[in-house]
Amino acid sequence: MYCLDSHGSDIEHFWPKAVYPERMFVWPNLLLCCTSCGNHKGDQFPKNAGRPLLIDPTVDDPWDSLDFDPVTGIVTARFDRQRNDYVAKGVETVRLLKFDKREGLSEGCRRSWLRICKSVERLLAGNNLTEDAFIDELRLGDEHGLLEWCFRYGGSSLETFLQFREEKPGFWNRCTQLI
Repeated sequence: MYCLDSHGSDIEHFWPKAVYPERMFVWPNLLLCCTSCGNHKGDQFPKNAGRPLLIDPTVDDPWDSLDFDPVTGIVTARFDRQRNDYVAKGVETVRLLKFDKREGLSEGCRRSWLRICKSVERLLAGNNLTEDAFIDELRLGDEHGLLEWCFRYGGSSLETFLQFREEKPGFWNRCTQLI
C-alpha cells in the first residue's frame, strides 16, 4: 500500500497499535504492506497539528504527494511549485519508508516504467491493438502503480506521452478515464 509494490505480504497498522491501541482492530487502520515498508515504519507515525504526515493509501492519492524519476526509478517527494516547497506528506513518507534508498523498489519501478513506455511506443509505431487490449497490456506491465503518474501527473508531460496524447487522443482520453 505504501510503496506501490505489488508484493504486500504483511498486515500493517496505519496508526501504530503500540501507540494507538484503540485503533488496533479498526478495519480501515489495517493495511496490506510489504515487509520492508512495515519494518521501516514500525511504530513511527509523524504528525503535524495532530494530522498524519504519512500518506494514508486508503484516503490519499499517493501521486498528490509523490513524484517519480524515470531515469533512476526512485520515488521522491513531489515539489509543489505554488508553495515553492516539497509536499510534507511526500517528504515524510519517503524519509520514513526510505523510498529513495531501496534499490529493489527503484529497479522495479524503473522496469515498470520501461514496460509502459514500450507499450506506448509500439502503439505509436502502428500496433493495431484495441483500446481494451492496450489498456490491459499497460496494466499487466505496471507492477508498481505508475500508470496514474504516467497519465495524470508528471509522466503526462514527457515526450512519449505528449506524442501519444497528440496522435491518439481517443486512446489517451480512455486511458486517463480508466487508469
